[in-house]
Amino acid sequence: MRKSLLLLLLLPQILLAQVFDPIKWSYQLNKVSNNEAECQIVATIDEGWHLYTLNMPDGGPRPTSVVFTEASGLTPIGSLLVPKDSISEYDVNFDMQLSYYKKRAVFVQRFSVSGGFDSAGLRGYIEFMACNDEMCLPPQTIDFTLGNDKNLTSLNTAPVEDVTEFSIAEVAEIEPANASQPTDTDSQTSHTSLWYVFLMGLLGGLLAVLMPCIWPIIPMTVSFFLKRGQKAEKKGQVNHGKRDAILYGLSIVVIYVVLGLLITAIFGASKLNEISTSAWLNITLFLLLLVFAISFFGAFEIHLPSRWSTWMDNKANDTSGIVSILLMAFTLVIVSFSCTSPIIGTLLVELASQGFVVGPTIGMLGFAIALALPFSLCALFPDIINRLPKSGDWMNTLKVTLAFIELAFSLKFLSVADLAYGWHLIDRETFLTLWIVIFALLACYLFGWLSFKDDNRERPLTVTRLMLGMVSLAFAIYMLPGLWGAPLRAVSAFAPPMSTQDFTIQHSEMPAHFYDYDAGMAFAKANNKKVFLDFTGYGCVNCRKMEAAVLADERVNAKLTKDYVIISLYVDDKTALDQPIEITENGQTRTLKTIGDKWSYKQRSEYGSNAQPYYIVIDKNEKRLSDPYAYDEDVDKFLEWLR
Repeated sequence: MRKSLLLLLLLPQILLAQVFDPIKWSYQLNKVSNNEAECQIVATIDEGWHLYTLNMPDGGPRPTSVVFTEASGLTPIGSLLVPKDSISEYDVNFDMQLSYYKKRAVFVQRFSVSGGFDSAGLRGYIEFMACNDEMCLPPQTIDFTLGNDKNLTSLNTAPVEDVTEFSIAEVAEIEPANASQPTDTDSQTSHTSLWYVFLMGLLGGLLAVLMPCIWPIIPMTVSFFLKRGQKAEKKGQVNHGKRDAILYGLSIVVIYVVLGLLITAIFGASKLNEISTSAWLNITLFLLLLVFAISFFGAFEIHLPSRWSTWMDNKANDTSGIVSILLMAFTLVIVSFSCTSPIIGTLLVELASQGFVVGPTIGMLGFAIALALPFSLCALFPDIINRLPKSGDWMNTLKVTLAFIELAFSLKFLSVADLAYGWHLIDRETFLTLWIVIFALLACYLFGWLSFKDDNRERPLTVTRLMLGMVSLAFAIYMLPGLWGAPLRAVSAFAPPMSTQDFTIQHSEMPAHFYDYDAGMAFAKANNKKVFLDFTGYGCVNCRKMEAAVLADERVNAKLTKDYVIISLYVDDKTALDQPIEITENGQTRTLKTIGDKWSYKQRSEYGSNAQPYYIVIDKNEKRLSDPYAYDEDVDKFLEWLR
């Protein structure tokens, strides 16, 4: 039907014998260096016309493609470079959303040169289709020959795709055509996610400030800066209290940021992502949080050797100037590490799942700023300690409350290890049952119905504990329907995926038709269907959020189930491959040993991303039909993307 309509659109132009030539092509083969050359193919587009991009949906127009067929002394380097500024609009000619370029488009391919630039030659052709708001011209093919064409030999290359305005200085700003580099969507998502990483670090730092082991450092900080001020006054020197307080806060920030940089330098984001789903790390964090929870319940006290903090404190007081400030900052880090390490460990594991090289550094920056702020304020205003509430029942209540919360969060790490290795020890209903019990017991404690050995059993029920107890009890009741399959968006980031639940009375959960790429693609070809490719992870918090908030939505679920073969690839699946696969990546040879390694490498090598969730639509022949879609819980936006 669409082809018939297209012919009808073209017929008047054929009858009038009017020749349209809205796109003019020019070609250059430029010398970049003695070892590299660059082919530029420029399309100048008439006003009102447009040139389609490289990836078109089924039933749409002919995509633009560039094919290099023969070359002399030239070997392609990487992929064809394309522009970032394509326009995506509804196309009345084809009744669908399409992407195209206006005014000018430039295609760029780099080559390594052997035998000298003067002997270099290149031949190929361009296939394209031009349209305006009223009609489309038939697909055309343009041949081109560049440089020395005397010794051309076959390149045996597949078609590649299109570009916009270009100069040599702009090469770095133009993206490869084959999705092996991040797209604009990836860039925007990365920018947004880095803010998320910073805020997550900030939240971790604020939580660390509430930890009981932090409070004893406050009087130590106040005492240190009071002594410095008194010492300066006795010697008749200027008291640089404000300067020293700011330097103290900056020192704390620097220490934690350097820690983030070291972690990044030693491991790298990809390795951190791999480590974050390893059994040993997650079980270690589970046990660490469990031990701290038991300690906060009052079973025992955890202390680092007192001589460590005493030695640092003495050094700080005996040393003057900037060195003493730095040593005091180190004192804070060492003393506080006993109860901030679980938070830091949790933070780093979560940052690793984001897949950003600078993630640990940005996260630790946020953590350090939040942690340093109250100590900088205490240093600026030493008398602030007199206004703080004294130790008492509130301190123990805070410790026990944090113990319940740490106990709950420890199960998240046990769950990640359980899912990655397929142990099936803590499936979704088991996880939810334990959380319901934990938060119900927390409510009982806050109401005064449950007490521990360090509690004052005669304590009155305060308004604060009453309100917090009601919140905890309400949260426990909220989770109850989850035992029968309710999605529970508030805890979807922490609970195991719905697929691990043995019983559910609702069926809106997105069915992952296949967990193996080859099997899913074979089914798509046999049934002539598109493929919804879902790169996910068992330990991916944002993946669970997307599944509960977006993919389980009735409209999304209906469209995915009807129109697509869904393939979910878990990048942290620790199941061993039947046969290890040896690959070369970034010039280094490495071995893929697990199913997760295989899918993670596929995402990095073919789509230029290692963060999850990551969604791509491809056709039955593995041709990419969409830009990627990452974490965004806007259901309407996701539906528009699917359309």
